[in-house]
Amino acid sequence: MKLASDSIIDGEPIAADYALAEPADKDHVTFAGNRKPHLSWTDVPSGSQSFVVTCIDFDAPTVGGDVNQEDRVIPSDLERAEFTHWLGAHLPADLTEIDEGSHSSTVTPGGKAANAAPVGVHGPNDYTM
Repeated sequence: MKLASDSIIDGEPIAADYALAEPADKDHVTFAGNRKPHLSWTDVPSGSQSFVVTCIDFDAPTVGGDVNQEDRVIPSDLERAEFTHWLGAHLPADLTEIDEGSHSSTVTPGGKAANAAPVGVHGPNDYTM
């Protein structure tokens, strides 16, 4: 299977349109677009019944007390952990593309309800845990 995106450029930072937060002139960060990026896939294995798509940050800080705090730096040797940003499940096997913004186009306080997805369901993420 091959995954592609018109919204994300390999090796480049993810644009603020697709991030929860972005740098700000005041207060360090501010909410950003939080739009789901365009995703498409090809070469689907025969017999596939559905898909799960996840967006996981594999090096999120494990201690949040220093994050976005004046005069504090997150040590480079601080242990890191996985942070689930998005999980889409029960996506039909004949689906080969998710349009930009189709599953999220803004910040949703408390997270998105499972049944709010236009296709499939939203799974739990670490913003709501």
